[in-house]
Amino acid sequence: MKHLFIIILIPICFWSCEKDKEISSINPVNWEKRRVTAPINDSLKNGQSYLPVYSEIYSESEHLTVNLTATVSLRNINPHESIYLKKASYYDTKGNLIRTYFDFPIDIKPLETIEIVIDERDTTGGPGANFVFDWATKADLHEPFFEAVMISTIGQLGISFTTQGIAIN
Repeated sequence: MKHLFIIILIPICFWSCEKDKEISSINPVNWEKRRVTAPINDSLKNGQSYLPVYSEIYSESEHLTVNLTATVSLRNINPHESIYLKKASYYDTKGNLIRTYFDFPIDIKPLETIEIVIDERDTTGGPGANFVFDWATKADLHEPFFEAVMISTIGQLGISFTTQGIAIN
C-alpha cells in the first residue's frame, strides 16, 4: 500500500508543477504604468511606423514552420528629450488586428528602450505578422526607432535575424 501511494504521488507532484506561462507582453497593467496623464502638446509632429515581425517562418516547405520568439524594441534615440508612443497594434499575416497593446500616450525617456515580447508559442501573427505604431515627437527630434529580433533554437540549430521599422506616415 505504501508503494502504491508513492507511485500515485510522484506523477501528481510533476503535474502540479506545470504552470501556463503568460503569452507575450499582453498584460495591460504594465502599459498603464507608463501612461502619460498630462495633455500632449498639439504642436508635436505625429507619425506612424510599420515593423515586420515573424512569429513563425517556413522550413523545408510551406507545410512546415518553425516558431520564433520576437523581441520588439521601441527606442527613443534622442539623447536629451522624451518622445511619445500613442498606439501599438499587432496584425497577423492577413492584415487582421490581433491585439492593441496600448492606445493611449506613453512616454519613452531619452535613450530608453522598451520591449514587447511575442512568445515562441504565440503563432497568431504567422509568417507575415507586423506592428503599426503611432507616435509623436517635437519637430526637431529624431523619430522613434523600431526593431525586432526573432530567435529560435531547435536542437543544435539556432535561427536569428532582425527587421527594422519604416515611417509610413
